[in-house]
Amino acid sequence: MAYTAPRIDHHRPSGRRHPLVATAMVLPLAALLVVVFGGWDAVVTQASSVGVMLGR
Repeated sequence: MAYTAPRIDHHRPSGRRHPLVATAMVLPLAALLVVVFGGWDAVVTQASSVGVMLGR
C-alpha cells in the first residue's frame, strides 16, 4: 500500500473567528430570511414563543 502524506490546509487558520466577523457574515442572510418569511412580526412571534418555552 502506498504512503500518502497527511493533508495540510494552509488556507484555513486554526482557532475561532472573531464574533464581529461571524456577525457580519450572518447579518445579510438573516435580513434576507426576514424579508422572505414575513418580516419583523413573524420574527417577534417566534422569539416570543421561544421565550415562553424557555421560561417553563
